[in-house]
Amino acid sequence: MMSLTHSRGCLLDLPWEDILVPHILCHLPLQQLLSLQRVSKSFQSLIQLYLANMRCFDSSQIGPAIPRAAFVNLLKDNEVLQQLALQNCSDWLTDRELLPVIGQNHHLHQIQLKGCAQLSRHALVAISLSCPNLRRLSLAHCEWVDSLALRSLADHCKVLEAVDLTACRQLKDEAICYLVQKCSRLKSLSLAVNANVGDVAVEEIAKCCPELEHLDLTGCLRVKNDSIRVLAEYCPKLRSLKVKHCHNVAESSLSILRSRGVELDVEPPLQRALVLLQDVVGFAPFINLQI
Repeated sequence: MMSLTHSRGCLLDLPWEDILVPHILCHLPLQQLLSLQRVSKSFQSLIQLYLANMRCFDSSQIGPAIPRAAFVNLLKDNEVLQQLALQNCSDWLTDRELLPVIGQNHHLHQIQLKGCAQLSRHALVAISLSCPNLRRLSLAHCEWVDSLALRSLADHCKVLEAVDLTACRQLKDEAICYLVQKCSRLKSLSLAVNANVGDVAVEEIAKCCPELEHLDLTGCLRVKNDSIRVLAEYCPKLRSLKVKHCHNVAESSLSILRSRGVELDVEPPLQRALVLLQDVVGFAPFINLQI
């Protein structure tokens, strides 16, 4: 019993900021750390120190049902966050909880807000004003994102490299054009499930973002062949393009990218026909696709 007590004392006697926080606690899941702080007042102080110096916060480590008060308490002393992931927290996350965290963390370079439906445009404006070094931002399925908020982001976060605007249905070509004109370092952009996005936006993306590697246009019904050809001409580093359910995009434009080895989510017409034939008759005839 004495040796157990002694060993516990030795753990807390180690330098907290130099050893325990950066080299030991960082390897434990966040949920376990929150349980550990109930062991004693000393452990509670240790965990609070860890939380104040935490560089990455991911709500999925705790679960989507984290109480509002718990979230606020966890990050109230933290001013050094670099990554913040709050995806699918729509049941509890509002501007009231998020804005203080954004306002005191100016080193954030990655923010994930996928599916956070109760936020407002003020959240995006706060991000743009507080996070000038932001590089990756996910706003997928955040229908509150409007053109004015996106303009603020473009004006202040010019080193953005990846933006996910999937199903941000308020956005039209004009807003996307403004974003890419200001953020020419973009390497990854998703505009999927947005019927308002068309050729004007895609052509501007191509001309303004020469470093572009990944573009998702899934379900963008207004996109046509002409803009895909412009994309092929101006984006030599493009590695993947998603155009499934873009009914006005045909193989005549995709073949240019296909020949360059760009990964496409639409099969070549012949291969697609063979798959359909196999589904109907139960087998596919042998055809030499190398001819």
